[in-house]
Amino acid sequence: MLILPSQIENITTRRDRTWKLTIGTQELTSEQAGEVVKLNQEFFYLALKRDPFKTRDLEIIAGIQSEFEFNDKPPGQRLRAVFYRLWEQDGQGYKDFELYYRFQMEKVIDHFKSKLQ
Repeated sequence: MLILPSQIENITTRRDRTWKLTIGTQELTSEQAGEVVKLNQEFFYLALKRDPFKTRDLEIIAGIQSEFEFNDKPPGQRLRAVFYRLWEQDGQGYKDFELYYRFQMEKVIDHFKSKLQ
């Protein structure tokens, strides 16, 4: 667990209703910087509190278990793997997986394009 005294410097809302927080902190030790770099592009939890965390706070935070399961594969690769398994089970007449994959992707794209305003 890494705890850094920080300040929110900027808040931006995004199209998909997520938020982007720009957080500034004081100088980091090489160990702290290493931990921050390891978290780059990784999912993690962030706790915010005005006052320093007390021992009890830290115990509670350390005991929190994520309900999310993360896969080493990026979402696009996972989706492709699912399409491959579907193709193996019922290729819908497609002898070539690449053609089947493109067909399925077009269906997904068309589905989400229909939701655009």
